[in-house]
Amino acid sequence: MTKNTRRTQRGETALTRERIIDAAIDLLDASGESGLTFRALAAMLATGAGAIYFHVADKGDLLNAACDSIVAQAIAASADGATPQDTLRAIGLGLFDAIDAHPWVGAELARAPGTMPTLRILEGIGRQVQALAVPDALLWRATSSLFSYMVGVAGQNAANARIGQARGVDRADFLDGLATAWMRLDATAYPFMRSVAGQFREHDDRVDFLAGVDLILDGIAVQRAR
Repeated sequence: MTKNTRRTQRGETALTRERIIDAAIDLLDASGESGLTFRALAAMLATGAGAIYFHVADKGDLLNAACDSIVAQAIAASADGATPQDTLRAIGLGLFDAIDAHPWVGAELARAPGTMPTLRILEGIGRQVQALAVPDALLWRATSSLFSYMVGVAGQNAANARIGQARGVDRADFLDGLATAWMRLDATAYPFMRSVAGQFREHDDRVDFLAGVDLILDGIAVQRAR
């Protein structure tokens, strides 16, 4: 009986799950989730959809694997801080930059809680929280607070940037317009918004993000000392 198996020809690169994931990331970066189709993926890899299904179950599996690949790289690059606090800051900034570069990652993390990319982030954060000698009763609260802040703020920042790009809005012009509008608000009804309008005009998202991580770390230190 003749086997219905296609051999890799000389000069071809064998189709692997890793190659499929890398190609999926390229499609997601270029066109977003709507651009990730098995037809487009097959064309990019010069193969058939059936060969892809041999390595991934469906689009959901592929999205999750692509997300996990980005997260794994971000966590691995953040693992050598001098102190647990330094490592946690590095993890936060690594995730912030990764989600900024790949906005679809934030949406996938929100859509698939409890899967490997989420577990990978929680493990990376949790080990450092443990290294801070946080009491066992506070381990989950401290870890989940850092996780929620890092992923949530990074995801929102990336979503805002994507909306701005879609509308063709320059970030500096956008911030200037909002700050100017805030400064014109009623002083009695919106005293706080008027007071921070100037800061908002020139704020740095990355710096603000890291300041938030530090505020949580300061709170953890206070709780640990009680």
